[in-house]
Amino acid sequence: MTEVIDYHSLFIGGDWVKPESDKTITVVSASTEEVIGTVPEASEKDVDRAVDAARAAFDDPKGWSTWPVSQRAEAMRRLASALESRSAEIVHRVSSQNGMPLIIGQQLEAVFPAVLLRYYADLIENASFEESRPGLFGGNTLVRREPIGVVGAIVPWNFPQALAAFKLAPALAAGCTVVIKPSPETVLDSFILAEAIAESGIPHGVVNIVPGGREIGAFLVAHSKVDKIAFTGSTAAGRSIAEVCGRLLRPVTLELGGKSAAIILDDADLAGSLENLFGACLLNNGQACYLGTRVLAPRSRYDEIVDVFTGFVGALKVGDPLDPTTQVGPLVSARQRERVEGYIAKGKNDGGRVTTGGGRPKDRDKGWFVEPTVFADVDNSTTIAQEEIFGPVLSVIPYGDLDDAIRIANDVDYGLGGSVWTADADRGLDVARRVHTGTFGINAYLPDPTAPFGGIKASGLGRELGPEGLAAYQLTKSVYLDK
Repeated sequence: MTEVIDYHSLFIGGDWVKPESDKTITVVSASTEEVIGTVPEASEKDVDRAVDAARAAFDDPKGWSTWPVSQRAEAMRRLASALESRSAEIVHRVSSQNGMPLIIGQQLEAVFPAVLLRYYADLIENASFEESRPGLFGGNTLVRREPIGVVGAIVPWNFPQALAAFKLAPALAAGCTVVIKPSPETVLDSFILAEAIAESGIPHGVVNIVPGGREIGAFLVAHSKVDKIAFTGSTAAGRSIAEVCGRLLRPVTLELGGKSAAIILDDADLAGSLENLFGACLLNNGQACYLGTRVLAPRSRYDEIVDVFTGFVGALKVGDPLDPTTQVGPLVSARQRERVEGYIAKGKNDGGRVTTGGGRPKDRDKGWFVEPTVFADVDNSTTIAQEEIFGPVLSVIPYGDLDDAIRIANDVDYGLGGSVWTADADRGLDVARRVHTGTFGINAYLPDPTAPFGGIKASGLGRELGPEGLAAYQLTKSVYLDK
């Protein structure tokens, strides 16, 4: 990115409009620490305008929510194509902003949004939104699934386009209208999304984008004309949002933090699983909520497994996220690096042994880099084993028998992801059934568009993806018929 990208308008009501204030968000490269762009920072008045536009678009008797399913689906496919035509620039902006390695962005940020839009377009064309049920007291009941209304979608910085699509695609499919609030760390890519929406022919006001920080997010959550909130982010922020939505009796989907376990069984072939282990434990510089950052290893193979992870992690290429050979880039911000370094220091103080990493790369004098780090001799009760670090830090924790491994895996406040690594698929499935979590992988981990994704305990409420993700944007209405 050789030039600073400046935007001066907001995408509200299907038009590029002048913001209500002169405040801006300055975007800084995670790898160079240089300014790479500025965008307007939405004010509360801008959010009012966006919600009003979404409300009007939803309430329009001939608007998006009333369009035939085939017509909505076709518009969603046009949006998918518009995003695909811009995928290279989207990935370039995302990687420049948050440090995501280009190779990861090309697999996820460039692909997932279009895949989800087409998946939900196909799903609604083949689904029935009305069902007739015979009643026990005579007559019948017509059960209808209707769009929930105006959705406030709050998107994090780690996978800004993919996680926006987690919300946008099913909401559009259901017939809802949306106000998206991107994270201030990753706003430049959201303007490309706006351009694609404008090109797609989706009606004015159906999708609106208001960049801003926590205060604007809180204002959107509590807005009187919003019908549902969909949020991905930290557990602390999710609890606050849940409190507001609970008081307002407002539906909410929360995809929050994680501290998942990657359980290595005694028969696992680690040498043949390194690529999948990277995706399950260290993807996106460790900045993914579902990652298995607690590696549970049987005592009988503990030293061997520590050595495998030490060699594997220590050999990862750290560097410029725009270099296609980079495997680990910088963290998203100086504040995030300080947070991760604080956990590394805590891990050392609590008796953990660093086998690789633990500091900053010596060949990088710019950027918010942290060396990929492995801790050995970690007890599951320690801070680095219990709290979400959100960086490239793994803890290898020993266990005795399989029951002990399950106990350790479940002994955290979170329950979002997890995995098991074994040569025996039946043993793996038995482990999957016993770990208390919303999602789980056997010898790999990657969320699929067709499968519900979400957590339990401190990892959230509700599900995204799959038919369940569509249902989260629908209301159920019963119509009682006498005959």
